[in-house]
Amino acid sequence: MTARHASLNDIPALTELRIAYLTEDNGELSHEMEEKLRRQLPDYFRSHLGKDLRVFVADENGELLSCCFLLVTEKPAGPRFPDGLTGTVLNVYTRPACRRHGLAGQLMKMLLDEARELRLDYVELKATKDGLKLYKSLGFEEAFSKYTDMKYVL
Repeated sequence: MTARHASLNDIPALTELRIAYLTEDNGELSHEMEEKLRRQLPDYFRSHLGKDLRVFVADENGELLSCCFLLVTEKPAGPRFPDGLTGTVLNVYTRPACRRHGLAGQLMKMLLDEARELRLDYVELKATKDGLKLYKSLGFEEAFSKYTDMKYVL
């Protein structure tokens, strides 16, 4: 097994891993939603991979077994992010048959090393119950805020 950065050649497999992750996280996707994702994701990966999106993969004989994404965001500096660079972890996913072998942990360590190299102020994520133990073992702490998460759906 090789742990490495994803390349443009991995885009078809990354698309499949993303859809598998979303299906597991959200339940069965409608045919229309899955088709929309299949159209959008390859273009997104081509535009962002290796730039503001760093993707780490575990590869065995050309098959991607596990992945995690680091989305780097530049913001105007402030007390919580004085250098203006933060990271968001997305899509930590391992194929079901390959779970509990340390793949996600190894990839997350690579991701955090890269975050340090990029001098990010912090890295954040939203943890599922299944991932909580892993993230705590890597040093992530629960974050509490005086702010309430909100969104406006268009």
